[in-house]
Amino acid sequence: MVENKKILTNKDAAILLFCVFVVGFCTIIYELLIGSISSYFIGDSIKQFSITIGLTMTSMGLGTLISRFFKKNLIYWFILIELLIAITGGLSVPILYYIYSIQLFYYPVMCLLIIIIGTLIGLEIPLLTRIMEEYFQLRENISNVLSLDYLGAFLASMAFPFVLLPFLGIFNTSLSTGLLNLLIGFLTFCWFKNKLTLKKKRMLKIQSVLIFILLAGCILFSKEISVYLENSMYDDRVIYTKQTPYQKIVITKNKEDVRLFIDGNVQFSTIDEYRYHEALIHVPMNIAPHKENILVLGGGDGLAVRELLKYDDVKTITVVDLDKTMTDLAVSNTIISELNQHSFTNEKVTILNEDAFKFLENSRQYFDVIIIDLPDPNNSSLARLYSKEFYRVVKQKLSKIGIVVTQASSPFFSPEAFWCINETMKAGGFVTVPYHSYVPSFGDWGFVLGTNYSINLDNIKVSVPVRYADSETIKEFFHIPKDVKRQNIKISTLNSPEILNYYLNGWRYWN
Repeated sequence: MVENKKILTNKDAAILLFCVFVVGFCTIIYELLIGSISSYFIGDSIKQFSITIGLTMTSMGLGTLISRFFKKNLIYWFILIELLIAITGGLSVPILYYIYSIQLFYYPVMCLLIIIIGTLIGLEIPLLTRIMEEYFQLRENISNVLSLDYLGAFLASMAFPFVLLPFLGIFNTSLSTGLLNLLIGFLTFCWFKNKLTLKKKRMLKIQSVLIFILLAGCILFSKEISVYLENSMYDDRVIYTKQTPYQKIVITKNKEDVRLFIDGNVQFSTIDEYRYHEALIHVPMNIAPHKENILVLGGGDGLAVRELLKYDDVKTITVVDLDKTMTDLAVSNTIISELNQHSFTNEKVTILNEDAFKFLENSRQYFDVIIIDLPDPNNSSLARLYSKEFYRVVKQKLSKIGIVVTQASSPFFSPEAFWCINETMKAGGFVTVPYHSYVPSFGDWGFVLGTNYSINLDNIKVSVPVRYADSETIKEFFHIPKDVKRQNIKISTLNSPEILNYYLNGWRYWN
């Protein structure tokens, strides 16, 4: 039977309008998925989302242009396009996981996927619009199609961070969205099958079944597949993984070495984390005249708090970490809670899960010591927490004789980023003292002290039990080798996040 041209019924039009809505929903989800996974793997979220959105829009324009060559069998072509989007978009995240794990041609594959998906998406709306010409006048037709497409896009942008990512994770969100496209194709097929030839119906049935088996099978075994792919990305066995609304948390284990990764970057190794945390904590704590009220920004693993609790004169410790999953993990995970000596259950400790910048802006409390233990500035969200404006707010919440310290990346691997943090803190109003310590898991690692006065570094006496950062060792921290010193470094601001470029360029060389 050949395709019949006849006026659509009300129910026909309703089905097609529903398809428009879902098409708009899926379009945004695919953009967010590819932008998010690329930001997770590579960092620099602004660049990844810019590439994804720009290339998608261009490809959609290409698809719209190509649509003029589809003159017959529009229902068939629309269904086929939905099937192609279902398999390409649905498998986009698994494909990118695999490509990244073998460290081969990630960007070309990413761009190719975007172009294919974008071109197919660009074909959808023109075909639907032309199909619906039988029912609506042109002005009404375009209004209906675009309004529902935009509504679907809006709901997708809300559902992705608040529903899909927290409950399904990025892996299953990709596969589920593919199934949604498949559902649209199947719904259109069932409703308009009388408009298709017997041969086309047979082909679409076989294709739909095969794609459904593939996507449903991937969802059914998604845990095993994702664990396999993640294990191939890390040197050691993955024992915990969770995508939170803010970051990807992974814990690996190899004999006695347990490592925490956030967005692919190692945060600590149980073998040598004490070197990092002792350098971070015991330098400022043995310089500060008073240390009764302590603020920790970040530090959701509880390891910095473990070191702070060694000081009897500490009365309160406020921990501000955005991700509740991380702070809950520090309490409930046996390995991490034993490592931090159950520091988060101490009565002196208060945990607040909110943005560090907003907390400082709204807080009316002053602190004797502020510890900034945040992840490296590898994306725009984190870069704002290394800006002049941020350090100015930090300074406002520091007591007059208080002291602040921040981790500052590696003076060897990313020297420009290290000195940018130092110069930016100066611009924020601090007298700064940079220092560094060797942590085998990280290499040479940097920190910057900030105060309202000049610091005497000659009389640092560590009186609490330490494994590494005793009084003599700390003296060595302040010697900065000549080969890592840098001049003419720009400061980082909210308007111009220089730290992001410095950091990414530094680590890109070594990676």
